[in-house]
Amino acid sequence: MQHQTVIVLDFGGQYNQLIARRVRECGVYCELKPYTTPLAELKAMHPIGIIFTGGPHSVYAEGAPSVDTEIFTWGIPILGICYGCQLMAHSLGGKVVPAQADSAREYGKTETNYDPSCRLFAGLPSHGISWMSHGDYMEKVPDGFKRTAWSDACPNVAIADPSRGFYGVQFHPEVNHTQHGLDMIRSFLVNVCGATRDWSMDDYKRTAIQEIREKVGNGRVLLALSGGVDSSVMAALLAEAIGPQLTCVFVDHGLMRLNEGDEVQAAFAHWDITFVRVNAEQRFLSKLAGVDEPEHKRKIIGEEFIRVFEEEAQKIGKVDYLAQGTIYPDVIESGFGDAAVIKSHHNVGGLPDTVDFKELIEPLRLLFKDEVRQLGRELGLPEYLVSRQPFPGPGLAIRILGEVTKEKADLLRLADFIFRDELAKAGEDKKLNQYFAVLTNARSVGVMGDGRTYDYTLALRAVTTSDFMTADWARIPYEVLDRISVRIVNEVRGINRIVYDITSKPPGTIEWE
Repeated sequence: MQHQTVIVLDFGGQYNQLIARRVRECGVYCELKPYTTPLAELKAMHPIGIIFTGGPHSVYAEGAPSVDTEIFTWGIPILGICYGCQLMAHSLGGKVVPAQADSAREYGKTETNYDPSCRLFAGLPSHGISWMSHGDYMEKVPDGFKRTAWSDACPNVAIADPSRGFYGVQFHPEVNHTQHGLDMIRSFLVNVCGATRDWSMDDYKRTAIQEIREKVGNGRVLLALSGGVDSSVMAALLAEAIGPQLTCVFVDHGLMRLNEGDEVQAAFAHWDITFVRVNAEQRFLSKLAGVDEPEHKRKIIGEEFIRVFEEEAQKIGKVDYLAQGTIYPDVIESGFGDAAVIKSHHNVGGLPDTVDFKELIEPLRLLFKDEVRQLGRELGLPEYLVSRQPFPGPGLAIRILGEVTKEKADLLRLADFIFRDELAKAGEDKKLNQYFAVLTNARSVGVMGDGRTYDYTLALRAVTTSDFMTADWARIPYEVLDRISVRIVNEVRGINRIVYDITSKPPGTIEWE
């Protein structure tokens, strides 16, 4: 099925992925493309609308990212956000200048007035909070445009040329801080672009299953199943499509959370697939003995995972396709166009040189994480697996500071379970985006009964975030933290002190290592 498509043209904005996610939340398929994409390629996608993202540059500066003005002649609606708004104004004859200190420079939450006759703001309050982040402003709007929003500091917060379907906002409707921001994006998609909102995970599931069957034919597929959300949904999708032609290799490195290995295996018990579970705890722990540097631990685990997987693949025999749970953020973060590489992902960039497969199968490659979770629900995966907390590939190894041992892993496994269990009982888990325990390498004196103890300090970490690029430490009620602390100290022998991490990101990161 051919979906209606919106193109999100990226000019280097920090919220580029978030804009694309918001469009898809509205039931409209979109793809994120660098601004350097040739116009012919963009036009061949037959978009019903285009969104220009924000960016860190000034449109009037030499070498600033731009776009061929031919794009404005296509008769396709365009929404410019922040830099994208200023680029539209600059390209069509307006004037963008640096804001003076006492003029229109705005950052953060801003009281904003909206013209309700504008299609973007129809049916919404005429006053609200928007999230600003701009040091330039539009001193003169292009001919044919009118002002549709303004603030005390900035006279041209939003502009519109409804006859051509061109709209621009200097704020960020995609972030949660902007009141009714998602409604504004939806209005652009539906009221301006005429979107029928034909994008859903149920439809995607049916299409993907059919495409997998056509591609694989009678071939055999191998999947390295980590037990994470992406690879688990990938396994369920392949199982539904080709059943017994699929072999899943689940490498249990002994650094998973409590009972997770068994839960992953149970989740796939009813599918007619070959499921191979490799219990390699001792093998991984022996490789990690004496290692305390975080990046070294990561490399050891990654390399050993590949070695184990290759050994199991050789036992299986001839396999035609290698399946990977690559998702859209992996592709974006690994760099495209002029965009900076945020972090390289091992599953982006093609086939490994040392394996003999015809081709990769990556049907999740264009999905965001929230879409992957919804697809998992459509496929009937249990909620405990679909809504599983983000978990690093090296597992508990990078939540154990210092050397990793079985004793430490067992301590952390139980303490982490108690933390998650009490949050769930209190209903706090649904308010949090990520939460886990960290076993520090610090020991401290304690008193239990009439005896002195000298045991480990455990750190608890919980954050709220919309995009994981920034995060705020979670305000868990004191009484819940108290229950967690009491249970861990009483039930986990070897831990006698609990601390709570109240560092946001930035300056900290979500994980400790």
